[in-house]
Amino acid sequence: MQNFGNIMKQAKKIQEKMANLQEELENKTVEATAGGGMVTVVVNGKNDIVSLKIEKEVVDPEDVDMLQDLILAAVNEGIRKAREMSSTEMAKITGGLNIPGMV
Repeated sequence: MQNFGNIMKQAKKIQEKMANLQEELENKTVEATAGGGMVTVVVNGKNDIVSLKIEKEVVDPEDVDMLQDLILAAVNEGIRKAREMSSTEMAKITGGLNIPGMV
């Protein structure tokens, strides 16, 4: 029965570390660009867009579709990078064990 107690203690420690990590991820950010830097997005570890910058040279009222595509590309790349960052940080705590719903 002592083995089970040790497992429960370890699980509680991991749970606490994961909760702390999720708070830390709110403050960690990644940056992604599209169109050679014409659109830049910053995304935090919770996959929230923190900032979006669009260079005025790319704003063309005659080609709104291109601007929309650049924004989508930058946002999607930012979210991908943020997820990768979160997974990497979580793997440090879980030893690579994939725990569904944790990130």
